Amino acid sequence: MGLHVKWMGVDFGQCLMDSTPERTYWMIGDTSKELGEPELIDIRCERWRAMKEKYGSWAKIKEAHRDKIASYVFDGRPKAGEVFKRVEQKYLKLADGAEDALKYLKSEGIALSMVAEMKRTLGPIGTDLVSSFLKNQGIIQYFDELICPQGRVDFRDGTLDERYKGTSKEEGTLYDVLKKDLESRGYKISECVMMGDKEWSDLTPAQKRGLKAIHYAGFIFHAPSKADYTIYHFSELKDIIKGVK
Repeated sequence: MGLHVKWMGVDFGQCLMDSTPERTYWMIGDTSKELGEPELIDIRCERWRAMKEKYGSWAKIKEAHRDKIASYVFDGRPKAGEVFKRVEQKYLKLADGAEDALKYLKSEGIALSMVAEMKRTLGPIGTDLVSSFLKNQGIIQYFDELICPQGRVDFRDGTLDERYKGTSKEEGTLYDVLKKDLESRGYKISECVMMGDKEWSDLTPAQKRGLKAIHYAGFIFHAPSKADYTIYHFSELKDIIKGVK
């Protein structure tokens, strides 16, 4: 028995985006070369390893401590942050089968939102990591909006809803706002689903607010969850999700 869905939230890192950690060392190397400092590559890679030990994982760094990449890894080098962000886009890849699955979901009349734990200040669409990735991969047209602790950005007109500002996926406060937001837009929470890789920030907090949950374990299997479904490839969404038109 599948899920009948009208709205779906999709997590970013290690879900829609294949951000395999080993590529970070390539990014640091290319950034250092572009800055004219190839001799500092080894030192900067060692700093990156130190950051991973401090914050626990590369994913946490990219979601909550991205400013440290420029200030610590690259010594606060002018323009290092801008260069790294641009180089990074060359190596980030879309999850296998994701675009085909997104097309299917839209054909079923399902509204799609990116739901990310992005804590950096939002700028114009296409300047932050998430919307830049969606544009570069040619899939931004499948998503209506980006929802994150900085607000909800409407991809159609660029407007910002600040009700989400300061919330957290892991603490569940983002889903508190999301539940009220979806209900105000006419959605039944039982017809909404959140898909992500982390039980503690993508799945359980959403389920506690009444949303269904799909555990994506295509890149990293963090821990068992009580999600309604666990999938390992985006193509599996076609078998378990039907739209409610």
